[in-house]
Amino acid sequence: MDTQHQNAFSETPEPYWRETAKLPSFKKLDSNLKVDVTVVGGGIAGITTAYLLAKGGKKVALIEANHLLNGTTGHTTAKISAQHGLIYDELIQHFGEEFAKKYYLSQSKALQFIKDTISNENIDCHFTEEDSYVYATTDQSATKIEKEYEAYQKLEIKGELIEKLPIDLSIKNAVVMKGQAQFHPLKYLKALVDSYTGLGGQIFEGTAAKTINEGDSTQVVTADGYHLDSKHVVICSHFPFYDGMGFYFTKMYAERSYVLGVKAKKDYPGGMYLSADDPTRSLRYEDDENGEKLILIGGDKHKTGQGKDTMDHYEALQEFGEEVVGIEEVRYRWSAQDLITLDKVPYIGKLTEKHPAILVATGFNKWGMTSGTLAGQILSDQILGKHHIYADVYTPSRFVADPSIKHFFKENINVAGQLIKGKLQIPTKKPQELQKGEGDVVNLNGRRCGGYRDETGKLHVVDTTCTHLGCETEWNHGDHTWDCPCHGSRFSIDGEVIEGPAKKPLAKFEVND
Repeated sequence: MDTQHQNAFSETPEPYWRETAKLPSFKKLDSNLKVDVTVVGGGIAGITTAYLLAKGGKKVALIEANHLLNGTTGHTTAKISAQHGLIYDELIQHFGEEFAKKYYLSQSKALQFIKDTISNENIDCHFTEEDSYVYATTDQSATKIEKEYEAYQKLEIKGELIEKLPIDLSIKNAVVMKGQAQFHPLKYLKALVDSYTGLGGQIFEGTAAKTINEGDSTQVVTADGYHLDSKHVVICSHFPFYDGMGFYFTKMYAERSYVLGVKAKKDYPGGMYLSADDPTRSLRYEDDENGEKLILIGGDKHKTGQGKDTMDHYEALQEFGEEVVGIEEVRYRWSAQDLITLDKVPYIGKLTEKHPAILVATGFNKWGMTSGTLAGQILSDQILGKHHIYADVYTPSRFVADPSIKHFFKENINVAGQLIKGKLQIPTKKPQELQKGEGDVVNLNGRRCGGYRDETGKLHVVDTTCTHLGCETEWNHGDHTWDCPCHGSRFSIDGEVIEGPAKKPLAKFEVND
């Protein structure tokens, strides 16, 4: 790897979107509050929901544990597409043609909503219409592509089966979906935030939701002890911070993937590309602030806290990029975490049938731009008393015998295996042996702990036991975090919660060098 690439890899991962969008900041909630609706989570689903509710005349407060758009939405590749990999043949097999058609139409409706909103609000967010491709490089995936194209024909999806891509990549075949799109997600959502606050909507950052009390009103209690009373609560916190006996941690698993932002040597013809084969590869472009094309190379997915050294994933994407577009400079790198449901369809609607005042949106399966937008449409309609024609497709209470039962057992057997594996691991390295910039599982007086020595030489040592259900976290070299392989919780080098379902931080230890 050349020096230029090494330098990009050594920097703290920061997505291009956050670096190039001037986002407003908001104060913490410092008193009790009463509103019509409390929205928890400052990503695309939460912001879209709050925006539509405010337009509908509701008094809304949106709270975010950290900063707006610093979660999955801020780390996306930002494809606005109804082409969600090879999903339509699978949906037909498991749910039937009517369900699959509704899924396609609802996702397309979300794309159209974004397009219309950009036009109506006059938003400059680099929106361009692009064709979207899923391609195969093996015979096995080529057969799946053919079946997917047959599904397109059954569902009357505008697409083609092709044998050659516009980019320099040898393939077996590909299926293209016409008229999809891409944009700068944070510039788009900043405009929605501005419109929402202009309508009187309130936003509080640095305000973590702790639990919900149900009674005459639905009360969100924050980590600082304040409460927001409202008729409805909308949970858009990526992983639901409040479960309500919905057992969401058994119905989803967390998956990480990676992105490089590069300046390419070869001309990029446009279009959005995704491999049908593993390891996954994704391509799209973005016109950067200087008018140059920034190529976003994504993929290399794996379950959170499991698999090889995370830096290996960035290097694999670089090798792919060198081959396909030629890399002149690696300018950005970042990673994202997505939640995958048992049947690959998001959960949008009532948290459970026993909690009609609490609504949830989660499990977007890597397609949050359309699914998060759709969540805003469905949830706001339900609160405003409107019927949403596609709400039944996404209801969280669904449980389909095939594939849900099979995946339920598969994922929870994996969780049990990871729990046992972590408990049997006996580290030998002492915290004092860690070098600058190194993190690892260490032995502190016979106890399994996590150690990291920062670039100043300071040691950070935490208990590696996840505070959710007791699995042992593993070191994420690429992002400098402690990641749980069971349900995807992530913690900082000092044990603070970055990603749920865990709510409590890891215990910290002071260690003398």
